[in-house]
Formats: sequence, C-alpha cells, structure tokens
Amino acid sequence: MTKGLSHITFICQDLDRMEEILTRVLNARKIYDSAGTEFSISPERFFDIGGIWVATMQGDPLPARSYNHVAFKIAESDYDTRLTAIRNLGLDLRESRPRVAGEGRSIYFHDADNHLFELHTGTLAERLARYAKGRAVG
Repeated sequence: MTKGLSHITFICQDLDRMEEILTRVLNARKIYDSAGTEFSISPERFFDIGGIWVATMQGDPLPARSYNHVAFKIAESDYDTRLTAIRNLGLDLRESRPRVAGEGRSIYFHDADNHLFELHTGTLAERLARYAKGRAVG
C-alpha cells in the first residue's frame, strides 16, 4: 500500500545554484550535504520544504522544458514576496495558465536545468468546488 510521498529529487548541474533557489524562494532548510562522501550515484543534498523531503543530485539538466512540474503550496500573503525572490534570482518566469476566480493564484518559473516549479495559493478542495460551479475561462 502506498503511504504517501517519500521524496522528490531534482537533478541539477550546480548544487549551489539549486540550493539558492530552494532556500530563497521555497524557504527550504538544508538537512544534509554529501560533501564529497557519496552514498548515491553523485553528490547530493537533502532539504525540508514544508515537511517534504527534497533531494538534489548533481547531473545533466533536462534536455527540454515542458509543463511537467512540481507545485508547492504558499499562503496568499506570501505571493508577492516569493515573486520578488524569483525575480531577484533572475529565474525565468512563465505565464500562468488561464484561471477562474476561486481556484488560487500561481507563479511558474524554470530553473537553469529546465525544471518547472509552481507556487500555488489554492487547495484541491477549493479547485474542485470552483470547477463544480461550471467553466468560466476565456
């Protein structure tokens, strides 16, 4: 039986650059750095982001960008602060998809390794409740 999410791993060329994104944009707390002692296939670091174990491993970037992404929940009150942190790091902001009122707001950005991140203010329950009211985009 699946019991939930264990961890998320991002492969990145520059562990320091990814750490800066995770700590400055996602408020991650670093909990491990292999620092030359490799137990896995490459140097790695572990972070805690809102109770989620996120691993970074050194390696080649993704070959292309896509809409495949990981979304992290943020408070509506943190939206502008997180957007400023993304801009200050020079990350590539992507336009949000069309939204209907009541499903939350999102910030999308790519890192240098072609990972797409989303910061989202809504919940699944809010989205389903809004969708049950009928489509209103476009």
